[in-house]
Amino acid sequence: MARRRMHLGFDFSYSHMGGRWRMPGSWPGRTFPDIAMFEEMARIAERGLLDLLFSGDGTGVPDTWRGNRDAAVEWGMNWPRQDIQPIAVAMSRVTRHIGFGLTYSSSFMHPYYIARLMNSLDHITSGRIAMNLVASTRRSDFANFGHDGLVDHEARYARMEEFVDVCKALWASAEPDAMLWDRATGRVGDPRKVHDVHHEGRFFKVDGPLNTPPSPQGRPVLIQAGGSPRGVRASATVADHVFGADMALELQVKQRHALDAALRANGRDPETVGILWQTPMVVAETEREALARRDMLLTAIPDEAVGAYLSYNSGYDFSTLPERFTLRELHAEIIAGQASPAGFIHELAAQIGAETRLTRAEFFEHGRREATACDTTIAGSPGQIADRLEEIFEATGERGGFMLGHTVSMPLDLIGIADLLVPELQRRGRFRTEYRGRTLGETLAEN
Repeated sequence: MARRRMHLGFDFSYSHMGGRWRMPGSWPGRTFPDIAMFEEMARIAERGLLDLLFSGDGTGVPDTWRGNRDAAVEWGMNWPRQDIQPIAVAMSRVTRHIGFGLTYSSSFMHPYYIARLMNSLDHITSGRIAMNLVASTRRSDFANFGHDGLVDHEARYARMEEFVDVCKALWASAEPDAMLWDRATGRVGDPRKVHDVHHEGRFFKVDGPLNTPPSPQGRPVLIQAGGSPRGVRASATVADHVFGADMALELQVKQRHALDAALRANGRDPETVGILWQTPMVVAETEREALARRDMLLTAIPDEAVGAYLSYNSGYDFSTLPERFTLRELHAEIIAGQASPAGFIHELAAQIGAETRLTRAEFFEHGRREATACDTTIAGSPGQIADRLEEIFEATGERGGFMLGHTVSMPLDLIGIADLLVPELQRRGRFRTEYRGRTLGETLAEN
């Protein structure tokens, strides 16, 4: 009996941030956003038969640390970024099969614009586009779009669900065979197959139809990352595939069960919706080499950059820490400031104890491991990495696969995935040996 195969994406969102751009194995003489880097990345990833290249996004610059953005700019923490849309077009022109996942926020974008953009990109790439939809959570992003503060959690997801409803209606507003291009008669389209939308909801009012030809996929593949109970419900409503967080295996299993239940409640078959688990990783010929490469992350950034990262993700300014404190005291201080302690504080408390007294220096050493993803980066030989991926894949129902990334340096670590890990997974019958799908949707539907 054939074994079920994994799907593999590669997340390059942070490959030029957090000091990774200068680590050994990075592109010599090239810096972000040199398009030649992205084109070579696409060629390597397609050589490895990966499903898609993926980029997260955000429009804000971290400014919580010391109340300004200086540290983020100086040390490259979540900065700089580019809109990946034109970059994806360039990558598509040097490849034939690999897909491209672009991130947009339903909190700020208008569905008509995004539906039209995704349609155009699907044409340009011959059906290789996925849209990753996020409900933004950071104040700096909201400020850039004219908001004084965050929008309520429930409202953000309600807006996302309506956003997708409108997009789907727009993508369906022209039937697949609406275009005629009849040279003999001069008729371009069949008006009977182009339909109005007339949507008027809580957040959007859109008439339609979309004024573009139907695209190769009909609509892009929809990806959504929601781990909270409300986020899981949104995923079950809008997503073709889910972007799952990097977390303990028991929590991944729990999310898979929760998603399955939510899908069934929506009348959807859980077998058709995969989860691509975020998986920071380094693969090398030997475990010793892989571990040495992973540990280089701890030399990538100074304390100030660590502080900028932690402060941005919690909404609390860690530059105000006293010289000595317990994690319980810190947790209370963060809550009092109406910020979020986030997973890092909880995990550190579970690891060393909430009453353990830390110095600022000790806290930042722990924080460095969080900011660089060092402790959550799996590192090993091809066999060791494949063992770990198989364990997760089997435990979470063998539906979906992995979004590899957060590597030490590019392109060396992507080359390791293509030339070391992929052949090992192929030997185990866990990964494709050729592309068979015509579009990204077909590629992701393969078992």
